[in-house]
Amino acid sequence: MPVTVPATASFSSVDDVVTRLTDLGYIADRRLATTVYLVTRMNKPVLLEGPAGVGKTELAKSLAAATGRRLLRLQCYEGQDEAKALYEWDYGKQLLYTQMLREKIGQIVADAADLHEAIERIGAQESVFFSERFLAPRPLLEAIRAEDPVVLLIDEVDRADEALEAVLLEMLGEFQISVPEIGTFTATTPPYVVLTSNNTRDLAAALKRRCLHMFLDYPSAERELQIVRSKDTGLSEVLAAQLVDIVRGLRELELRKAPSISETIDWARTLAVLGVQELTAPVLAETVSVVVKYDKDVRKALEVIPRLVDPNATIPDSAHGHHHDHPHHHNHHHLPHHDHALAEVDADGAAVRAAKDMPNRFDDGYYGTPKGTTATPAPRTQVSREQGNRSFARRRAL
Repeated sequence: MPVTVPATASFSSVDDVVTRLTDLGYIADRRLATTVYLVTRMNKPVLLEGPAGVGKTELAKSLAAATGRRLLRLQCYEGQDEAKALYEWDYGKQLLYTQMLREKIGQIVADAADLHEAIERIGAQESVFFSERFLAPRPLLEAIRAEDPVVLLIDEVDRADEALEAVLLEMLGEFQISVPEIGTFTATTPPYVVLTSNNTRDLAAALKRRCLHMFLDYPSAERELQIVRSKDTGLSEVLAAQLVDIVRGLRELELRKAPSISETIDWARTLAVLGVQELTAPVLAETVSVVVKYDKDVRKALEVIPRLVDPNATIPDSAHGHHHDHPHHHNHHHLPHHDHALAEVDADGAAVRAAKDMPNRFDDGYYGTPKGTTATPAPRTQVSREQGNRSFARRRAL
């Protein structure tokens, strides 16, 4: 049963950060714990950069759980409109109110001397229709206006356009958002802000300057094993340690997407569900799609898995060029040793063909030669290049 944490439960020390995050299943080293502690003490946003699947988003969730704060999330994407991040006007609600108050508006302008005076009277009331009543807050404004303390997660900010970065600057630097029609909203209780980036593009220096910075990479083998243990995957200690080593071996390949920590956990749970008692190459090959997501990556992984399981395993040579699922029935005709030597000397094979084209090379009766007679080779007819070209052209036409 999850433990309810008071919203005012701030961290007392770096060690307290480590302990409370560990209790929630998030294993943080001292460097990361120090950064989290500074976020809560200095009211500074933190920018977490690194490859996908190393725990950046999970840290924001764990921070909210550890401090008892509500989590607000802005998921960034390409072409995102700033209105989806800040606020929008509820035009439907404004129109509804206008129709409901049509009679009252008529009374206000009933005795106006002219159109100009009528517009002035209506303009004096426009603040009624541009008030917080008709303001639809999105995650950024909601985090600033929140009466209860919150953790704001701005996830994958590198996927958003640069225009959104500019919109973020005021909020990140001063914890406030300006709405031209109303004024400026300033946070009563500054939110803990966590930004994540997968480094798909460089972020603006102005944004980085407003944030603490932390680069999260894949953890050491010991720490990753500790993370797998903390998730209660059901896999035995010995197999979990072996699996972590295999995943780390896959990460050394040139894959389009390296296996993440969360995928290591998923793989461990998959093997536990299947009741695996020993990690063998066939079992891992059958389940490798849990951690490898692209076809080319799967082929690369299948080639090395036997060696990752057993360093002394012999892997079939894939350079042969045959990748059929049916047995081979090819007739491979190997050249004699001296013919191979000629082929190496003369790449175009002319010397090999010349060596074979000799009088009396075949016995009587070969290719229709009359038996009991000695075949006399016919004189070779010389053909010009132009004649040859015309002949080949005619064959292609047929």
